[in-house]
Amino acid sequence: MNTPPTPTLKSQTPPGHQPGPATQAGPAPSAEPESVGRQAAPSALPPDPRPTGQPAPDRAEGQTAPTSESAAGPPDDGAALLDDVEAFHRRFNVFPSEAAYVAVTLWDAHTHLLDAFDSTPRLAFLSPEPGSGKSRALEIVETLVPSPMMAINASPAALFRSVSDEARPTILFDEIDTVFGPKAGDNEELRGFLNAGHRRSGVTYRCSGDGGQQTVQGFPSYCAVAVAGLGSLPDTIRTRSVIIRMRRRAPNEKVEPYRQRIHEKEGHALRKRLTTWARSARPRIEGAWPEMPEGVTDRPADVWEPLLAIADAAGGTWPERARAACLDLVSVGSDDKGSVGIRLLTDLRDHVFDESGAGADKLPTTLILQHLNSLEEAPWGDFGGRPLDSRGLAALLKEYVTADGSPIKSRSLKTPTGAVARGYHAADLTDAWARYCPPRSDDDAAQSHLAAVGDPADIATVLRHPSATQPAPATPRTGTR
Repeated sequence: MNTPPTPTLKSQTPPGHQPGPATQAGPAPSAEPESVGRQAAPSALPPDPRPTGQPAPDRAEGQTAPTSESAAGPPDDGAALLDDVEAFHRRFNVFPSEAAYVAVTLWDAHTHLLDAFDSTPRLAFLSPEPGSGKSRALEIVETLVPSPMMAINASPAALFRSVSDEARPTILFDEIDTVFGPKAGDNEELRGFLNAGHRRSGVTYRCSGDGGQQTVQGFPSYCAVAVAGLGSLPDTIRTRSVIIRMRRRAPNEKVEPYRQRIHEKEGHALRKRLTTWARSARPRIEGAWPEMPEGVTDRPADVWEPLLAIADAAGGTWPERARAACLDLVSVGSDDKGSVGIRLLTDLRDHVFDESGAGADKLPTTLILQHLNSLEEAPWGDFGGRPLDSRGLAALLKEYVTADGSPIKSRSLKTPTGAVARGYHAADLTDAWARYCPPRSDDDAAQSHLAAVGDPADIATVLRHPSATQPAPATPRTGTR
């Protein structure tokens, strides 16, 4: 393989790049741990740009690709390598969108360069029902990331000590709903660990020792984490994650049967290539600040910054595809109203004050509750087993403040009949609406965001992988886990 040019983080090569084969060269190196700077060189795994489920023409279905676990060679072309990783996912996974394939591929690659970034996004495969391919997605990710650690029902203490070891693992947490689901309790220790480990400076402190000899010990928490489960995640973890909302496969969506004894070696060969490429790409990534798409700021920018840096270093069509995926997934995430408090503020703005009289400036509490509890798709009619009442409304709103910094509280107001009642003024809510609620479709901010996103058809064209343009083969449907 020719040595690839060194791309700048803002450069984009012309589209149409196709994966190329790896080249074997040189003697076999000694075995080393699988991490950047200490890993063996990659094996020569031929690329697999074919569409999902189609057998390779040069070998029978079920046979492994010809690999040499000890073969050494120059670093891969980054774009071709990412193409190969994406093609590997497409053989066994059906993700809900083209953006999901791009995001997961970049996340796989970023785990090999954690120390080059200030933060690491969590990767979350979530679905409303079992049998949607979440566990299979984690299985494929497991073959591609360094030092994978499947952590089903792992205790927080075990995770603290594992991450603080020299060989830092990539934690893969299946069935996360058993940890954070409605029947699982709070699990605050694990939540705190996952939140702290998002940042490179994250440390979890615990007491160690016996009796009066205890000392405070800090456990480094920075590590890559991918989770899979039913439902949703706590807000503090969800906002630090790339969310892939999995679905059950449709009858026309085919995948190749995954056989661990056969296909795991192919994933490991790709992992070795990723480690070798990461070694060569590190100088281009350390200290780089990739340009974010317009409208992506704050927490979403923290989540996507490492993934865009990987795409820029790889070059080819990946910088353009990565930013299109970022806009696509961030805009999907903005449809989620987030916490209960933000949902309440948004419903008050959009369905109570606006619809109660052409932008009413004040409303009595009884009328507000009547409107909230009548919203069919809102949680207020059955909030904790009963309709939301004035006490619950006050408890939720007092967490937010007015423009002058005072907690939002009900005030006395006169009704049209002249009676005095407790209620809320729109002026007290305006500052919280501007700071926390997603923009409405008629807002200038929303129009600006839509302009930044562009035509959905154009984004889909940019995101599309070359191998995805061909129809899926009619291979037998196999089950997912």
